[in-house]
Amino acid sequence: MGTDRRLTRLRAHEMARGLRAGAFSARELVDAHLELAHATDRGLHAWLFLDDARARARADLADRRLAEARRAGPEALAALPPLLGIPVALKDLVVTRGQSSTAGSRILQGFVGPFDAHIAERIDAAGGVVLGKTNMDEFAMGSSTEHSAWGPTANPWDLGRVPGGSSGGSAAAVAAYHCAVAIGTDTGGSIRQPAALCGIVGMKPTYGRVSRYGIVAFASSLDQVGPFGRDVRDAAALLQTVAGRDERDSTSSPLPVPDYLADLPADDDAAARAVRGLRLGLPREYFVPGMEPGVEARVREAVQTLASAGAEIVDVSLPHTDYGLATYYIIAPAEASANLARYDGIRYGWSVRDGDVLANYLATRGAGFGDEVKRRIMLGTYALSAGYYDAYYVKAQKVRTMIKGDFDAAFERVDAIVAPTSPSVAFPLGARLDDPVAMYLSDACTLPVNVAGLPGISIPCGLSGGLPVGLQIIGRPWDEGRLFRIARAYEAVTADADWRRLEPSDLPALADPAIRPPRLPGATAQT
Repeated sequence: MGTDRRLTRLRAHEMARGLRAGAFSARELVDAHLELAHATDRGLHAWLFLDDARARARADLADRRLAEARRAGPEALAALPPLLGIPVALKDLVVTRGQSSTAGSRILQGFVGPFDAHIAERIDAAGGVVLGKTNMDEFAMGSSTEHSAWGPTANPWDLGRVPGGSSGGSAAAVAAYHCAVAIGTDTGGSIRQPAALCGIVGMKPTYGRVSRYGIVAFASSLDQVGPFGRDVRDAAALLQTVAGRDERDSTSSPLPVPDYLADLPADDDAAARAVRGLRLGLPREYFVPGMEPGVEARVREAVQTLASAGAEIVDVSLPHTDYGLATYYIIAPAEASANLARYDGIRYGWSVRDGDVLANYLATRGAGFGDEVKRRIMLGTYALSAGYYDAYYVKAQKVRTMIKGDFDAAFERVDAIVAPTSPSVAFPLGARLDDPVAMYLSDACTLPVNVAGLPGISIPCGLSGGLPVGLQIIGRPWDEGRLFRIARAYEAVTADADWRRLEPSDLPALADPAIRPPRLPGATAQT
């Protein structure tokens, strides 16, 4: 089939089935995705680089594994990893040997990874084909992918709007069919919020489910790696590939990883039965003031759909939710200020070397970090400073415990919690850059999940004003499997909905060779 772009429209599990059947090769699949990404990324800027040669070499390896399995028989084919030959994107804070990893920052310009992150090792072992690295807010600090040193990413549903952040490049690449699945990281909503704004599935696992070894750190007690996919089964396949204990990360859990895929029926009727008899909590605090009416309407309709499928909807209260934003913006900047101290221009990365050591240090950090990173370093350093540590950081940790207690109490009554992912649909590029607090409020519905260390998934639940809305499902620690089953059930009962047959609205515009890269208002050229 050569570079037939119809291959890019397949879901990852459909690609896997076609590869095993010999309907097409991994090389053909990867070539189709690379061709599409090169042809249509100019107006999207989802990618920071595409490594065609390495991707094609990995595809050829996958084809050899497939051929050997076919010769060995059906059992050998069935035993192949679900990600074998599947195109994958990595967020640009995943370190990979011999490749650039900038975390969206000038201060890491020129840094080439000396080793592979744990999740990169897992993807390679499973035969996944990494196409390249995707754009992101600098050091994962942002909710819109406008804070990248290399320029913003656009939303394929509307090129004048943001894709969410900080994993906006990965979300946009999946939504635009440049790859089947992608890796993001979620510190305060940075997988779930862009998944909602781009109309795809995004899972933030329980803290510790996936190793953070080789992931450029933002806030170490909050960061968690997770998957993007165009449906629940694809996201489950990627999480199953990367999850599990890693001795190099003391915070990674030794708990066995369930077979998420085996628990997800392909048949819609069987999948829909998964919610019968479940008690789903609906927290009143998550319908925040200022939530767009269309978002609230779609979320409440989705909850009613789950009720019609047999779930019992229970009103619950998470009374400390209002403190989640303040708690997060003390803890996360405090940890960031410590983590980012290592970027001194001496050991690695970009540096200024025109003066003495102190002058070079100050010049490197002054020019190498963007405004949002500097803002958070200053907030965090202040919160950790003498005289303020107890008043801010210690108190925030106490409130963190209270937020976790709210969830624990709720889960004594319900099996999972359903809520909005984002209070708004994708907003225009530049609309919130001059108001950091308004930007921070973009994550009001996702932050408490990170503070409590819980798993959460965002799935599409319709459109408002022609733009995607996300439904968030939150679970007990280590209960990702149940979240996947509930999300898959919702997919099944809405399989015939008109909005499920729609593609991102601005995909045709991306095919115009004259299209310009996305820019922030007032910018004169692409960074």
